[in-house]
Amino acid sequence: MLLSLLADLVLVVHATFIFFVVLGGLLVLWQPRIAWVHIPCAIWGAWVEFAGWICPLTPLEVDLRTRAGEIGYEGGFIERYVTAALYPQGLTREIQIGLGIAVVAVNVIIYVVAIKRARNNSPSERFQPIP
Repeated sequence: MLLSLLADLVLVVHATFIFFVVLGGLLVLWQPRIAWVHIPCAIWGAWVEFAGWICPLTPLEVDLRTRAGEIGYEGGFIERYVTAALYPQGLTREIQIGLGIAVVAVNVIIYVVAIKRARNNSPSERFQPIP
């Protein structure tokens, strides 16, 4: 039971991380300092896709599920949860590269907007402490 709950927790953390990688740049529009966390996460997320790697959270989740007596799965998180819903035939290398490009494109657009906003604000407005 505990291992199953830990596997579910890893799944939630993984999904949250992916959401942050793709759309976390929107938080930068609200608090520019978040960029210090978001940029490395976005680079990691895109790199995993471009390199064809599997995020380390996937084998951790599978191992926890297997040790809990559940059925594990093969492939990566995106193939198991995202691609299965969007692309029933499975994850191909082309889709994986497309996902990496999407991560980069979405975040480049968001950061262009953030940089333009920062240039338009006065210096005292740029570096407000996070509440």
